[in-house]
Amino acid sequence: MAQLNFTLDRDFFTGLFKKDREQAFGELMENLLNQFLLAESAEVLQADPYARSEERTDYRNGFREREIVCRIGKLTLKVPRHRNEPFHSCMLDNYQRSEQALITTMIEMVIQGVATRNIEKVTEELCGKQFSRSTISALCKALTKEVRAFKERPLEKDYPFVMLDAMYIKVREDHRVRSKGLMIALGINSDGRKEILGFEVCDGETEYLWEKFLRHLKNRGLRGVDLITSDSHTGLVAAIKEVFQGVGWQRCQFHFIRNILDAAPKKYQTALGTQLREVLHAKSMEEARRKKKVLMEEYEDCCEKAMNILDEGFEDAMNVMSLPIKYRMTLRTSNLLERENQEIRRREKVIRIFPNAESAERLLGAVLMDHHDDWKGKSRVFEMKEYNELKESKGTVVRLLEAA
Repeated sequence: MAQLNFTLDRDFFTGLFKKDREQAFGELMENLLNQFLLAESAEVLQADPYARSEERTDYRNGFREREIVCRIGKLTLKVPRHRNEPFHSCMLDNYQRSEQALITTMIEMVIQGVATRNIEKVTEELCGKQFSRSTISALCKALTKEVRAFKERPLEKDYPFVMLDAMYIKVREDHRVRSKGLMIALGINSDGRKEILGFEVCDGETEYLWEKFLRHLKNRGLRGVDLITSDSHTGLVAAIKEVFQGVGWQRCQFHFIRNILDAAPKKYQTALGTQLREVLHAKSMEEARRKKKVLMEEYEDCCEKAMNILDEGFEDAMNVMSLPIKYRMTLRTSNLLERENQEIRRREKVIRIFPNAESAERLLGAVLMDHHDDWKGKSRVFEMKEYNELKESKGTVVRLLEAA
């Protein structure tokens, strides 16, 4: 289309001066765009309206209205219809790409924790139109397919180190607000990089639900697990022992210390906490056991209940000592996963109550997927050379014993 000639009716043109600037400019643009569509239609048909032409390719068949939203506001266009072949306008194709970019941006704003009321303000400022909360929620449903694909993806590497935890969110169900658990599994793979292995919105943290979650991870290919770090929730620990028999369980030392201090009189908690960290951060197992013995003798009379917790959980909290020193600080607690929980909590606070479990899975899954993708380009959590050498040496010892 080399040249376009636009025609403006005199009364229409002079009437624009009686209106405010934005309304006048909007009507003028609407008029010009409709003429552009007519010209495009004529070019495709190879014939002007009511003209006889041997080169005609099709016939006009009325119009359909199409609303578009742009910086100057909402415009209503009359898009020509053709009888045999659908009419496609390059202008509308370009607009659809821009519209999709806007939708993608709004979805990303939701994932990043921007409140829907603030999104309404931003879109009104940019486009001259508000997108309601219900509209934004409907747009976010487009995430469902991607989130489910991420959640069900095969796990193709070995994951020597796994961290498990659950947090609680509020979901509206059966016209009531209920507490739901969000189970999350984070793994450090054989390359030393962290990944989100899986997640699940469920009714709680029973042994059955944790076992179901862990078996699902295993069915997707979770293998090569050497150490699992978590708190001491009864159902979780029982499920780990059932599904991952023979795998070491590292009781999170942060939660372990908190359990001990909660059982101690308040006046002893500060000093006891300092000494507990010295015990758990010892450089060798022999040193840790020696310091533990001294600590228990000092506090056995005044903090008997706390000392019983220390004695019963000590060995589980020290499984990390079987690894080289460089891996211990990160794996002695589930802090890697706790930081992820804090980020999810920040996003969840914006919503407060999810309308249903599906929306919770969709949004929180998108947040986890977003972080998982970000980690791919970042540095490793660990250099795995020392761990691989240790694993190989243990394997050699086992083979020698079997041969003997």
